[in-house]
Amino acid sequence: MIRVMIVEDQKLVRSLLESYIQNEDGYQLAVSIPGAAEAPILCDTEDIDLVLMDVQTEHRENGLAAAKKIREAHPEIKIVVATSLIDTQVLARAKAVGADSLWYKDGDEGTLMQVVRRTMAGEHIFPDAPPSVEIGTAMSAEFTKGEMKVLRCLVRGLSYNEIAKELGIEPSTVKYHVINMLQKTNLENKLQLAIAATEAKLVVELAEEYLVVYKNSRQTVNRSSIANGPKNIKCPRDEAQRLPEMRVRPHRNDATR
Repeated sequence: MIRVMIVEDQKLVRSLLESYIQNEDGYQLAVSIPGAAEAPILCDTEDIDLVLMDVQTEHRENGLAAAKKIREAHPEIKIVVATSLIDTQVLARAKAVGADSLWYKDGDEGTLMQVVRRTMAGEHIFPDAPPSVEIGTAMSAEFTKGEMKVLRCLVRGLSYNEIAKELGIEPSTVKYHVINMLQKTNLENKLQLAIAATEAKLVVELAEEYLVVYKNSRQTVNRSSIANGPKNIKCPRDEAQRLPEMRVRPHRNDATR
């Protein structure tokens, strides 16, 4: 039996992913949590074979940072990144931290479970490029690499001079890229452009580390039967600043493991 951890902050999406796993023969939902910070810790305390990891989780906890820690401590655990963020850097960073595969949430159940099965069989499944989305009247795939670099800086609120300094180009070149993007999108100004890119999840800023800090003592898992419903994770008050909801299911001691 393949035991699965789901890390997803949106309740509706998390419930959907849970149903996918529960309906799949040979798979068991072991843990379901909204925040990435607990994931590496639970991989130490629970018997996990596969992690479905969101990228931007509860309290802005970085799923890719958690995936990196899990990969370093448990290289045997398979990690599938599941995200709606179409930023090309997310795809690149998922590969860099050692994720086994990546699935975009605009896909259906059949696509996800196909990725999961192939990943568990030892394959690495990554799309060649993120899906293209509408930015104004243009599609994101129409932006050049140079334009995307400038757009990332615009989203951060940098001025033309600051962008030029950071990218090592002339301010006139920055302005040239912005004008081209405005013409492609039919948006009125760089502020509208930055807002559109952010709302479409074309450009995202991820927290580099966790926002939940654990101290010396370890969390304990209260075990009970599956019939009693989701488990409760208890931490001493001095152990964690904040502990979001999580569900942990017990091990199955059977011959199918």
